[in-house]
Amino acid sequence: MIQSKSDLKYYLEQDRIALYKKTKRPRIAGDEIWQYEILLRKTEYILNCKKGIFGRLIGVWYHYRLRKLGRRLCGFHIPPNAFREGLSIAHWGPIVVHPSARIGKNCRIQQCVTIGATNGGTQAAVIGDNVFIGPCASIIGEVTIADDIAIGAGSVVTKSFTESGVTIAGVPAKKISDNNSHSNLAPGLNLG
Repeated sequence: MIQSKSDLKYYLEQDRIALYKKTKRPRIAGDEIWQYEILLRKTEYILNCKKGIFGRLIGVWYHYRLRKLGRRLCGFHIPPNAFREGLSIAHWGPIVVHPSARIGKNCRIQQCVTIGATNGGTQAAVIGDNVFIGPCASIIGEVTIADDIAIGAGSVVTKSFTESGVTIAGVPAKKISDNNSHSNLAPGLNLG
């Protein structure tokens, strides 16, 4: 969680690396996902670090801008403080994350992914570090996903997977191989 200006800079740099970006700043056109991630991190910083009435007002404004840009990107709905550093959103398209979800560092997430609660529950998944989530995957309920797991396209995850470094896929998801997620993540990230 971002607790200081130095945390904000670190998160922004790790997100840039995770997105395979070579430049230091996003282009005006063509880097909308990167712009979204920057706005997400700035919103987190404002909400976590700027207390008082003025800070809350700025936080509301940033949160409004984040939601507006998320709609423009075909349905990004990612609450602040859900993802740690190294977030990589691969494509435009709907992504819905429950506010109680907690995702570790270096997560690469594809389009049409849902991470949600189920049956009126209030708790969503806890996902480890270095996880790849394939297109159209659904992670539903209060489940735990270990570190270094790759989740295949179209998978429906409704139970916990505590074995690190495997690939899971299917409906319902099950272990299909001992391959970890590292080949799906950007080189240069600290995967340790």
